[in-house]
Amino acid sequence: MSNVQGDDDELFIIEDTADISGDPRLIRSWKVAIVDDDEDVHSTTCFALQYVQILNRPLEFIHTYSKDETRRVFAAESDIAVVLLDVVMETEHAGLELVSFIRDELGWADTRIILRTGQPGYAPEEEAIRDYDINDYKTKNELTRKKLLTSLTAAIRSYEQIRTIDASRRGLHQIITSSAAFTFDHGIQAFASGVITQIAALCGVPPEGLLCAQGELNEMDEEATPEIFNVIASAGHYSQLMNCPIEKIDDTKIRHALRHVLTRREPLFGPYSMTLYFSGRGDRPLAAYVDLPFPLSDINRDLLEVFCANLGVCLDNLSLVNQLKNHAYRDQLLKLPNRLKFIDQISAALEQHQPAQMVALLDIDDFAEINDVLGHHYGDLLLKAVADRLREQLGEGVFFARISGDVFGLLGDQDLLDPDTLRQLFSLPFTIEATAHSVSMSIGMVALEGYHGDGAEPLKDASIALKRTKIQQRGSCTLFTRSMGIEIRERATLMQHLHKAFDAERLFLMYQPQVDLETGHFTGLEALIRWRTDEGVLIPPNDFIPLAEYSGLIISLGAWVLRTACFMMVRLQKAGIAPQRMGVNVSVIQFRQDDFIDIVEKALKDSGLAPSNLELEITESVTMSSAAMFETQLSKLKNLGVNIAIDDFGTGFSSLSYLDKLPVDRLKIDRAFVNQIDTPEGPRIAELITQLGKKLGLQVIAEGVEHAIHWKTLEAMGCHEGQGFFIGRPMLEENLVEWIHTKGNSMRPQ
Repeated sequence: MSNVQGDDDELFIIEDTADISGDPRLIRSWKVAIVDDDEDVHSTTCFALQYVQILNRPLEFIHTYSKDETRRVFAAESDIAVVLLDVVMETEHAGLELVSFIRDELGWADTRIILRTGQPGYAPEEEAIRDYDINDYKTKNELTRKKLLTSLTAAIRSYEQIRTIDASRRGLHQIITSSAAFTFDHGIQAFASGVITQIAALCGVPPEGLLCAQGELNEMDEEATPEIFNVIASAGHYSQLMNCPIEKIDDTKIRHALRHVLTRREPLFGPYSMTLYFSGRGDRPLAAYVDLPFPLSDINRDLLEVFCANLGVCLDNLSLVNQLKNHAYRDQLLKLPNRLKFIDQISAALEQHQPAQMVALLDIDDFAEINDVLGHHYGDLLLKAVADRLREQLGEGVFFARISGDVFGLLGDQDLLDPDTLRQLFSLPFTIEATAHSVSMSIGMVALEGYHGDGAEPLKDASIALKRTKIQQRGSCTLFTRSMGIEIRERATLMQHLHKAFDAERLFLMYQPQVDLETGHFTGLEALIRWRTDEGVLIPPNDFIPLAEYSGLIISLGAWVLRTACFMMVRLQKAGIAPQRMGVNVSVIQFRQDDFIDIVEKALKDSGLAPSNLELEITESVTMSSAAMFETQLSKLKNLGVNIAIDDFGTGFSSLSYLDKLPVDRLKIDRAFVNQIDTPEGPRIAELITQLGKKLGLQVIAEGVEHAIHWKTLEAMGCHEGQGFFIGRPMLEENLVEWIHTKGNSMRPQ
């Protein structure tokens, strides 16, 4: 029986023993701590385990003889695999107290603790295992060489497995974390670092590898084929190779292995290293070189290949995200950074506090017409020519991007972005399809001094300056000023308040009477919208109507005005004091709505007002903006029986031949021409309009009648009706009723 046991001992030792003379990297050991106050226990334990290897590693012993000494030594140690711990040393519970120290204070959850005692009564086995985090409990008498080796091997195997699982968990966590960072520049590096950790954990080796990937394509030349492979993540004694081209790696074996795998796209296994290929579908091959302390088994190779294939899917996802990022930050037509990237670049300049920086926006004048007349292909060629000239003339000192269709953004030193210099860039024509094409550019600029944080703010202000250029003097340059910003912010604030006022019913209508200039009879009303703020301030219509048109609120606002005026007219009719008609102004925005005619019909139907009692006033500019559409809409309104008046006549540039065809009833002379009556210019234009109206068979009404001389002069020239302060100011409903009763029957100037 003893012979069998001896053979078993011998077989056990042979199984875990290997030749370590081949490679110095193989000489790594398991740290085993012997904690006992009996020096003989230390000696016999070392003698019993001399020359023993477990899992291809020798043992390294750490000796301590008391609780206090153990606390000091362990505080400076790490990676102790197994502690052989005596229960009773200077006190009967010293060993158990050290268990708490190891687990709770040092936090060594992986370390295996084998409790040894020569006096079992001091720490009964069941209670010790129940109350303390130990992994085995032995009496010193039963720990023969074989049982000691068996217990130690089991403990080291457990320690190694726990450490491998923990390393795997950390590697997977890093990969998962990096997946959330794929949209950032360091996403691929974080992914690669996680791969190194994971591979090393799976193989049970320290992460001494490095990763390589194909270089990025040249953004300006998609046909270019990159030949340089760079290290994108590294660890251990290879950490100094980060970002190094693999052709510059001194170790020939590593260099050749990486080149082989990256070009042939297949893994390569050696006795003491492996180079793995990650088989994604993208055009960025990725390889990992890892040191090995021993050759891999066939099973481990198969598992690693499956692992690499799975990571290849992650690599595909990373490639897809990079493509999406490329599309998100790069204009695909001109291969330039786009608006988002331009904002990021401005933000970076602000963060770095770069001095004397300027943002300029360049807009090609009349580009929409170029597209319409010459075609989009021609327009694209012109855009590319402009981009090429900007790139060649401005150089790398200026960052430039395509902000929108024909708008380019420039960011750089203000000396480089001088307005005269920029305009000079376009003094020579471009050659497009063998044709010389001259280009005019409108420019908006803003200096970055005084801005902080997000680059969107200065870009917005540069856009304001550009818009000012386009409105006031195309082909010139406007530098953004603080006063522009104040004006825009005030407009924005006013727009917000206008929306709130409409929702809160802070808008109301006033009504201004119209009279027959010959008889003085009350003939009509014009509904005029007013806005009084919560503070009681009246906002002029000229200030908020354009905002309502710009924001689209005019659609809802106009429908409300129309309905309110119709219902008001019906109330006057029921009271027996209504004039012939109620005039309501209509915006061009309303007129272009597909359902505008339906809105008018519904207002008439709901209020019960006859169409002949409603007059829609449309400005002269509206009639010329979309002639065909306007004529169609007017015909539909006339078919309903609604009256049509051309408001502010004479301020636009109407075609008389076109005006003759329109189904309108009345011309309104603008107040500016009425005010000229008592000036040296006299009533010339008002008289011309009156005569024109008569020739066309139209009624003529004059606005701005503020003096008796206005009335008498207009009456004398044959103008039919008048409206103005001399007749009556705009009034609320209750004031209007009083005016009708006192002045509405007949009023004539003395």
